[in-house]
Amino acid sequence: MTQMQRRVAVVTGGASGMGEATCRELGRRGLKVAALDINGEAADQVAEELRAAGVTALGVEVDVTIRAAVEEAFAKVRAELGPVAVLVTSAGKAGFSRFADITVEAWSEIIDINLTGTFHCCQVALPDMVAARWGRIVMISSSSAQRGSPYMAHYAASKGAVITLTKSLASEYASKGITVNNIPPSSIDTPMSRQSQAEGKLGSPEQLAKRIPMGHMGSVDDIAAAVGFLCSEEAGFITGQVLGVNGGSVM
Repeated sequence: MTQMQRRVAVVTGGASGMGEATCRELGRRGLKVAALDINGEAADQVAEELRAAGVTALGVEVDVTIRAAVEEAFAKVRAELGPVAVLVTSAGKAGFSRFADITVEAWSEIIDINLTGTFHCCQVALPDMVAARWGRIVMISSSSAQRGSPYMAHYAASKGAVITLTKSLASEYASKGITVNNIPPSSIDTPMSRQSQAEGKLGSPEQLAKRIPMGHMGSVDDIAAAVGFLCSEEAGFITGQVLGVNGGSVM
């Protein structure tokens, strides 16, 4: 077995969209893959499809906002697949509201999922990487974190904090052989974006495409390919970076 085939990758939000595509990409690269998602049935389905393609895979249901649940999920991954070498935090939730109308409850929900959930997963995964003196963490944020977004202040704030968390962990863990990077997607065709379009909260794909220099929206596979590279041996001297995958959109 190659070194990559012995390594275990955990992908949160792994049952759909960018997370699911990332599970498939990391499996294609030879890693063992654990798809973690609040939708346990969908996570199991992704794992089953990966196994059918020859990938060692596991689906685990978890709510990333609950620390005990995260610890239990990672313990299951370690028991069935081995220590965690790669972590991709793709679990997230968008929110749309006038700033004046954001409730404390809505603010807390977005922060808990997007930021605190990422914190939980990183803190629980890192001991394995420190012990191995090798690790890869890729956090998924959003271009909203870089430019701000009207009617999405809570979402943009949570994702901006994820970018800062990325840079902080990159500095703290670089000497231990661990890289930590960030991808802020923009105008990617995902189930979440399609739902927002259907609800009239985002423009149509055609309207969005007109704002992108490349003239079309990105795919979940575009994000997965970038994640795959950042998790590779070849990306070992890249850390603390924010890699825009956005078709040339200006922040």
